[in-house]
Amino acid sequence: MPAANAELLTERLNSLRATTPGAEAAAVVSVEGLMIAASLPEDLGEGRIAAMSAAMLALGERIAGELGRGELEQVFIKGTAGYVLLQGLDENCLLTVLASADAKLGLLFLDMRAARNDLRKLLT
Repeated sequence: MPAANAELLTERLNSLRATTPGAEAAAVVSVEGLMIAASLPEDLGEGRIAAMSAAMLALGERIAGELGRGELEQVFIKGTAGYVLLQGLDENCLLTVLASADAKLGLLFLDMRAARNDLRKLLT
């Protein structure tokens, strides 16, 4: 991927974090678990988020398929301290967002959908 596209991906992720209340981190990750672009707080490790995102995607796809739920659209994890949300961007990449426990999920999903459309264009 050209460096210019990587910078534009990072800018779009920064924008998602800045304009979406409760969004604490955002990343574009390959399905192999490699970080492509990220907007993360300093205390979060890129490698760990990338690897866990790929693992969650793989498990989610397996569960959806084996339980007859169709093609996976999203992985949603709620913990006591917040949310982890994953959405596919294309066959090779996914969008991961970490959000606070008080995030407004409707707004978060809406903003993620808009970001996903923008990120897809940058990945092509």
